[in-house]
Amino acid sequence: MLKANAVKRKVREGREVYGLFCSIPAPALVEMIGCAGYDFVILDSEHTLVDPQCLENLIRAAEAVALTPFVRVPESDPGAILRALDAGAMGVVVPHIRSRADVDAAVRAARYAPEGMRSLNGGRVPGFGLIDLTEYIRLANEEVMVVAMIEDAEGVEALPEILAGGGIDLVLEGAADLSQSYGVPWQTRHPKVTEALRRTHTACAESGVPFCAIPRAREDHEAWQKAGVTAFVLGEERGLAARALRRHLDDHRPYDGEPDGGTR
Repeated sequence: MLKANAVKRKVREGREVYGLFCSIPAPALVEMIGCAGYDFVILDSEHTLVDPQCLENLIRAAEAVALTPFVRVPESDPGAILRALDAGAMGVVVPHIRSRADVDAAVRAARYAPEGMRSLNGGRVPGFGLIDLTEYIRLANEEVMVVAMIEDAEGVEALPEILAGGGIDLVLEGAADLSQSYGVPWQTRHPKVTEALRRTHTACAESGVPFCAIPRAREDHEAWQKAGVTAFVLGEERGLAARALRRHLDDHRPYDGEPDGGTR
């Protein structure tokens, strides 16, 4: 059932919030992220094969541990936005926003009239009738977030127009795809990429739209904090788990000078 969006409130108040991408469709992992103390999780349905029933259970798992669930939807897919929100997501992360038209399409799919034209439905988000449906429309438009990912050179160039029309609750950077867009794939610290991120943050600050960074090192985090950024995505659970598993093995495997410890 729809509840107040704690992340939206904290962002409005200038308080720090921390999230993770989650690409492994396992409710237990979502619970672990919440129990670890993160504020929000971005459940990935852009790059991950996840069926609608599983996505709904991932959202339930987040709700069980007071973790705000967002869903990254596939590009240009209003149906995916509708299904994610009807399943209980408190926001949608829309990738590859390149123009104002992309924002308008996302807002139309994510919000009810008069702000949009999200298809009317009952079900779990109004609490199966516990919330009056007309009141639910008002509450959903207030609580659900539209998060725009800027991860293309075209999007960076069009930022003034993208931000001027309203409807965006948060802008999330996408340095990885930006690097490819600028012809330097995976060079997320390339000057072209860092300048694009700086321009994105500056445009957001000038427009009064909160910006969310994805720091790749502690110094990145500290630099964004000094710049006034308060929202952060600290990577993805797959990468964290893989590094922790390798570290754990390295801590216990004897080392004899061979690259693999001489045990394989």
